[in-house]
Amino acid sequence: MTGLHWTFDALDREISAAPPERLSTIIAALSARIAAASARLLAMPTVGSGRTTGPDENLDIAEAARRLGVSRDWLYRHAKGLPFAVRVGRRLVFSARGLERWNQMRQGR
Repeated sequence: MTGLHWTFDALDREISAAPPERLSTIIAALSARIAAASARLLAMPTVGSGRTTGPDENLDIAEAARRLGVSRDWLYRHAKGLPFAVRVGRRLVFSARGLERWNQMRQGR
């Protein structure tokens, strides 16, 4: 944890010293790292869910919207911020396991 603490201190100094026009670049880099960490967490098998840890399933937009209780339009608009959403060419698919974990995290389970 000591190395991680040092990294956060260095990051805090970098943010404080950065000129305002560079902050958007820093925020974008941090967002990418948050998304990568979230994707790793969401890809982990769900413990205690009663589900097997077999291969993940790609859900289409209609099924993902149904499972989340949101509209397809909402999913299209927010896909870039959802760590379980994946673009395959022009097609948008959703990790079933990632969607389940994300939904559980949002519900505080």
